[in-house]
Amino acid sequence: MTSVSESEEGIQNQIAEKCDQPIEFEDALTRVTFGKFNYFLIFVCGVNLAIVSLEILGISFVNPIAQCDLELSNQDKGVLSATVVTGMILSSHLWGFLADTMGRRAVMMPTLFAAFFSTLLSSFSSNFWFFAVLRFLTGFFISGSAATVYAYLGEFHNTKNRTRAIMAASTIFGFICIGIPILAWAILRNTWTLDFSMIGITYKPWRLFLVVCGLPNLFCAISFFWLPESPKFILAQGRQTDTIKILKRIYSINTGKSRETLKISAVIHEDESISSQKDSGQDTKSVLRVLRSIYNQTAPIFMGDNLKKTLILCTLQFWELFTGHGMYMFFPDILNRVALHRGQRGDNYTATICQAVAETTVNIKYIVTEDNTSCELRLDFTAFEHTLEVEVLYAIGFALVGIMINKVGKLAMLLFVLIGSGICGIAIVFTTIPTLSTYLYVILLLCDLTMNVINAVTIDLFPTHLRAMAVSISLMVGRLGSVFGANMVAAILEYNCEATFLISGISLILCGILSIFIPNIRARPNKRVPENKLSISSVGIQ
Repeated sequence: MTSVSESEEGIQNQIAEKCDQPIEFEDALTRVTFGKFNYFLIFVCGVNLAIVSLEILGISFVNPIAQCDLELSNQDKGVLSATVVTGMILSSHLWGFLADTMGRRAVMMPTLFAAFFSTLLSSFSSNFWFFAVLRFLTGFFISGSAATVYAYLGEFHNTKNRTRAIMAASTIFGFICIGIPILAWAILRNTWTLDFSMIGITYKPWRLFLVVCGLPNLFCAISFFWLPESPKFILAQGRQTDTIKILKRIYSINTGKSRETLKISAVIHEDESISSQKDSGQDTKSVLRVLRSIYNQTAPIFMGDNLKKTLILCTLQFWELFTGHGMYMFFPDILNRVALHRGQRGDNYTATICQAVAETTVNIKYIVTEDNTSCELRLDFTAFEHTLEVEVLYAIGFALVGIMINKVGKLAMLLFVLIGSGICGIAIVFTTIPTLSTYLYVILLLCDLTMNVINAVTIDLFPTHLRAMAVSISLMVGRLGSVFGANMVAAILEYNCEATFLISGISLILCGILSIFIPNIRARPNKRVPENKLSISSVGIQ
């Protein structure tokens, strides 16, 4: 049984005295208490947040190993690295619209099941195109939960607990991401095989790794058989009886008491969601009305003074994710080549990363035969080790950004991270000490720390009724940048490796300079900014 603080009991008693009268939704959430149901919900949503990283970053470990079985070129690897993100980009608005009209759980549960089965089928792929299509479908479906999880989690908690719940779920997400390279090392270092002659494939550890990365989809989907629909969404539909049933169920789980001991006769919806939901339902009857509504919500972002803000923020997001995600996709592959090169030349040698890439390319192609009998590519341990270092630094870096941003200001944070990462990207081209080059590469990828800062800036610059759309558009442009980055690296890595790092480094430095021109960027936050910052940080993870 979950204990309730004296202050919360006092509030409950005051509300209980008026149990015959309708109470506001926030008060109803206070009465159901915070307990075992909430902890389980937070855990499920935290796992849900990690799904995107598992599906997107997991493929970066698969690409260098699966290239023999699927006969992958570097261009093919770039396509595979971008397919999940492309699916998310193309489906995000669809799932957002359906979640607002059909329900959060109604969208999340089926899309999670679909994403898992798509990942499971992709593990049996015998060729590149079949694999690519299934990876695209995985991204298409996981966007349904990724775009909805924050609204779903927040609507089960009152104002006091909402931010705490979201940050707790984000913490779970961070720990799971740290486990990705550990999980990859544990599975991919094995050499066992299973022959499936009927479908013409040999099942290897990389295929199992894909399935394991998809298991959180299945876990979360099954969890929704037990988790109810968002009570706030149900209330917004005017379904009082169903809302009270959900609240009583949560109360019973949290307190161990009978559902009937929670006396609520009716719940008041304190905002305008009811009317907006009804209007939304009427608008869906007309395609033209829906399109007009979308246009009216989007067009102001590209008009007047907002145009400059939008262009700057979208540019920053594009190039930040171009490097932070695009270059990350090839991080294990490139480090694996450096390790192979070091093994061929001995430990005491000097060479740039690009020299190692160029000189190991021929060797990788050489071992591929027509029947693939001698193609047994494996990732060197250092690839897992340095990827783990990146994930740990991400977790520490996000925490430090959250602590320091109000003290040093957003502009200082953007300048320090973007220009610092950019300088490291350029230095990689000229550094001949492999260990130093590797750590410069790690610092280059830390440019991704600015994503939440850019989102926080977006929140400050746009009015309340445009904030969500502005963040959505800037993140969509950023995801396009990650797709473009992955494919650019794939296209020119073999022919002009130096250009990949120079483009990334120079673009980040220019973005740092561009951030100076963000309107009001030097303004110090007021007392309410930390709350906004925390809420948008959660959006950034998405």
